[in-house]
Amino acid sequence: MTNHLDALRDIVGAANIATGSDCDKWNHDWMGDYHFSPLAVVRPANTDEVSRVMQLAHEVGLPVVPVSGNTGLAGGTYADGAVMLSLDRMNTIREIRAESRIAIVEAGVILYALSTAAQDHGLLFPMTFGARGSAMIGGILSTNAGGSNVLRYGNTRDLCMGVEVVLADGRVMDLMSELHKDNSGLNLRNLVIGAEGTLGIITAAVMKLAPQPLAYATAMLAVPHLSDAVGLLNQLQKITGGAVSAFEYMPKSYISRYLATIAGAKPPFEGSHDVNILVEVGATAPRDATPQDDGSVPIVSLLETELARMLEIGTLRDAVIAQNDAQRAEMWARREAAAEVTSAQQPMINNDVCVGIDKVETFLTTAIARIQAIDPEATDTCVSHLGDGNVHYIIFPSSADPELRDKLVETVEDVVQSLGGSFSAEHGIGLSKLPSMRRRKDPVALDVMRAIKAALDPKGILNPGKVIPR
Repeated sequence: MTNHLDALRDIVGAANIATGSDCDKWNHDWMGDYHFSPLAVVRPANTDEVSRVMQLAHEVGLPVVPVSGNTGLAGGTYADGAVMLSLDRMNTIREIRAESRIAIVEAGVILYALSTAAQDHGLLFPMTFGARGSAMIGGILSTNAGGSNVLRYGNTRDLCMGVEVVLADGRVMDLMSELHKDNSGLNLRNLVIGAEGTLGIITAAVMKLAPQPLAYATAMLAVPHLSDAVGLLNQLQKITGGAVSAFEYMPKSYISRYLATIAGAKPPFEGSHDVNILVEVGATAPRDATPQDDGSVPIVSLLETELARMLEIGTLRDAVIAQNDAQRAEMWARREAAAEVTSAQQPMINNDVCVGIDKVETFLTTAIARIQAIDPEATDTCVSHLGDGNVHYIIFPSSADPELRDKLVETVEDVVQSLGGSFSAEHGIGLSKLPSMRRRKDPVALDVMRAIKAALDPKGILNPGKVIPR
């Protein structure tokens, strides 16, 4: 093994390989659910060095686990005895082409850095979620991350035009297309996106940019029932011409936990409501964003008028519209504190599921009934990207008993499957959801996945044991 480490040092330089206690920064996942001891952490500076590392690993049979910002929630970077390949030094934004609305970036670029660079050109990289200050492009591509703006802009796969990928044997696959149309064979780009590094290591990408909204209309809304929210969303999409970018649900149980957990937290309304919705509309047309003589902003006025009408007819129970950037930030802080709020109580079970947007209420009411039939003392809460049906459903069981945990997770899967949903929406599979894959994924689909994995990584060295059940 010493010879292998020496060979890795020759490739990346002695200063860019960590072993022993120097790996402490990387020896656990973000949530602290997994702890491990990597053989080494290797930090290449460019694609050529990644290629040479993989050539060596393929030749001698070293397992390699790629890691970006290490903000995953499914154990996808577990690397006991493996070489962790960190992309953090490959953090160059190579080019932003404003006319074409694309950014060419390396895999180690932090999401916030790309967002800031795009803003300097009057553009937007619309992917956003709580970990944007540390998550990296390679990681969000590898998990096909979602976030709060999927409703308008799509998930990561929709925002990527091309990728550069180093394969298990070190060959570099150049798929760095800047084309909107390219029907030349199988879509290998979409194959590696979401594969969590099991088919290749993404080293660079061509990402789509969008016009930066000139003004936002952001509000907290309370509706009588969750089922009313779908009609509310559709109406707001209608009057804004499809400009709703976020539609986030927070139940009373979440708001209560938020107020109890976050110092200085403020409630969304003067009173308490069961169904709380954060909605944001982004205006890109000057006619909707240019302040009028009285100082009002047309998109905000439009939202105010429509919400006033809904309050009058009883569609809404309450509404608060952000009047400035500070109030908008306060509304978003409430939603983006979800990880801190839900992890404050242990034990907890974090389910990342997706159902049809008109079935979210059915899922929530059915799930808690079945859960409490098994564990009467269990409670739940959630936050939801309601506009795309993604529910981060949190169970607080009465004990940390692994058998109870498995039973409750399988119960959630039963409800999701009965509604035609998915047990994994945006967090990936990693290690955590391998049992779910065995139980729920179509057996033929699993066979195809195994065949693809065997073809691209015959020695099984790329992020072994993840995503695809043995």
